Parts: sequence; structure tokens; C-alpha cells
Amino acid sequence: MNGITRRDALLALAATPLTTLSRSDDEFLDDLSKRCFRYFYDQADVTTYLALDRTTTDGSRSFWAANVANIAASGFGITALCIGAHRRWIPAALARRRILSTLRFLVEHTYNAAGWFWHFMDATSGAQQWGCEISSIDTALLLAGVLTARVYFADDHELVKLATQLYERVDFTWMLHDNPHLLCHGWRDGQFLKYRWDAYCELGILYLLAIGSPTHPIPASSWYAWARPVVKYDQFTFVSGGPLFTHQYTQAWVDMRGLHDSPPSNLNYFKNSITATQANRAFCMDLKAAYPKSYSDDIWGLTASDGMHGYYAWGDVPGKRDVDGTVVPCAAGGSLMFASDLCLRALRAMQDKFGKRIWGRYGFCDAFNPTADWIDDDIIGIDQGITLLSAENLRTGNVWKWFMRNPEITKAMHLAKFSAGG
Repeated sequence: MNGITRRDALLALAATPLTTLSRSDDEFLDDLSKRCFRYFYDQADVTTYLALDRTTTDGSRSFWAANVANIAASGFGITALCIGAHRRWIPAALARRRILSTLRFLVEHTYNAAGWFWHFMDATSGAQQWGCEISSIDTALLLAGVLTARVYFADDHELVKLATQLYERVDFTWMLHDNPHLLCHGWRDGQFLKYRWDAYCELGILYLLAIGSPTHPIPASSWYAWARPVVKYDQFTFVSGGPLFTHQYTQAWVDMRGLHDSPPSNLNYFKNSITATQANRAFCMDLKAAYPKSYSDDIWGLTASDGMHGYYAWGDVPGKRDVDGTVVPCAAGGSLMFASDLCLRALRAMQDKFGKRIWGRYGFCDAFNPTADWIDDDIIGIDQGITLLSAENLRTGNVWKWFMRNPEITKAMHLAKFSAGG
């Protein structure tokens, strides 16, 4: 196939299961997924149902982030409600009501700039929090959840209308700000941020939404305007631009299995993310001698997370800066859809060895450091979200299946000249 000319090709791919799991592994993932889902069910505003940025591991509100919603976490949360309804963890009617409440609030009551939203907002009022920016990538992750719900609840006229309105009012050309191809990170205080999405990271979902926009599209050539730096670690060579989550977020929704884009990139992003996951494990293995209490053949994983003294972009392979023996469960959790054997072993080994110290109502704590005997007190919404979506894609491919039924996405991939094979 010289190019994606039929939506059916992508939809058939999304319906294909990744692997056959043992009963024990599937039961483990079911328990983990239910706990991650519970975060989004519990930790949402009671009127807007926007998902909180974080909470403590026991479910009580974090003191300094008590009512702060994260717009990206809300995209994961909307998707989580679709998963919960499909698995009958909650009634479908309840999931629908919650999503409708969120969409009505975002359309009718929340401030937006050319359709884009604050990164952090008061979960009840929608007011800007922490002096944050209007964020392009976090709005894109919200839209990924919104469009997932548009397909899952396709029989609900109001929900479909609101979801479509949210997507179509986003002015992607405005976020280009005098650049023909590269989108800005965001806008604040009447000015665009100086940084642009100009190198490989989690940006894929943003560019596909922008290229496929039915109202304010950017050129399809924008897909090839950003850099794809090649890194090498041990025997692994791959394109990368940051911690492991940058390989996970786009593909939590966009099914890139068996696809590659065109020259000069000609990259199979799914295979690239498998390699990045393998390199992440190798990176931790090379730290075993320095941190024998933290890393083993089965316990590994670094990505952006809490640390003992703040928030860190751990594991920016091949650099070793700031590494102190911290283990981040969502590194393996978010890559379940890429390297199920490695990631399942890691998560099960963590649970077996550390038990309730790191495992609770919402699954794993955000991070822990066995070397320093430190356990994070917090759960972070986006980290539970990527674990839940990756696990669901491994088990059923459902998130891929739902999201890829949005014609704007398959159109964008066609315009960006994705092809099968490679």
C-alpha cells in the first residue's frame, strides 16, 4: 500500500489484539486498571468532573493541589470513563452524564484562547491556576479524550455535538504564530511562549489533530518540520527527545502499529517506542551496581515523575543526570502496549517485592526510591492515565479502536503520507 487511502485499513489494525495474556497476567492488569480508573472516578470535581492533577495515595486531597485540575489529566479521565463503561465498572449512563457535564462546562463556561485551555485550572470554576500557560499539548491531550468519547457515545447527539464543537473551535493556525509549520508551546499574559514543538517528543498527537482539523488546519508538511534526533544507548538506536512518556502519550490514542511516515523521516513510531522502552530498561540495568536496592533484572523504569526533592524528567537516555535510585512505575505501565513481557514482569515484581508500601487504592504510587527508603505520598493523574490506557490497548486495543474511528485522524495520517509496512 503506497499510502493510507482507506480508513478500513487503520480500523482493522486497531481491532487486532497485541498478544495473548495468561490468565494470571490478565487478572493483574484488570486489578491495576480498575485502580487507575478509580483515580479518575474519585478524584474529579463533583460538578465539572475535571480530573485533579494529583492527590495523595490514600485518596485525600493534596494540600497544595487540593482543587487543581490538569486539562491533560482530564483527557485521560474522559477516556477512562469510556473504558469503565465498556468494562461495566460503572453504568454507561453514569459515564455519559459525567462526560456531558465536562463538555458542557468546557464549551459554555471555561475561558479559552482561540479554543485552547489553561494547563491547570480550578476544577470547579475553570480559573487559571499557578500562573500557568494556555497549553497547546495539554489541550491536545484533552481533545484526544473528547474525540474518544465522541466515538464511544456516538448515539448521543448532544455529546457528539459538544465534542465536535470543542475540536472545531481550536484555531491551530493561531498557535503557529508567524511560523508556517511549527506550533508554539502556548500563550500567557498576552504573549506566545518562545518555545515551539520543534523536535520529537509527545507532540505527535498535537500535530495530527492540527493537520486533520476541519476548520483551522495547518499544512501537512508540518509533520516533517520538526527534528527527529537519533540517540544511541548500548545496542539500541532510536529517535528520542526526552523521557519515556514522550514515546507513550501520542500512541495511547493513535494506533501506529505497522505504519511508517514518508522520507526523509520514514519512521515506524511503534517500533521506535519498543526500542526506547528496551533502552530504558538497559539504562536502569547499567545503574544496578550503583543502586542495587533500586534496580534489578525485573525492577526498572524511569520517566518524568516526582522525586524526593521535586519533579524530575528522569531517564532522558543516554544522559544520567539527576538519577538517584528512583523507580517510576508508569514508565513500565505506560509501555505495556509496546513491550508487554518486560513491562508486566517489572510491574509484578514491584508489587511482589514492595507490596502495600507502593500499592494502594489507585494502584502504584507515583514513584519510590528503595535506596533512600522513600515512598511518594502522591498519585499523579497523567501517570495513572497512561498506565490505564496502555494496559487497555494491550488487552483489547479498544482505545486505539475508538479513537481511530475519528475521520479527522485518519485524514491527517493520509495527508502526512503514512504508509503500511516497515
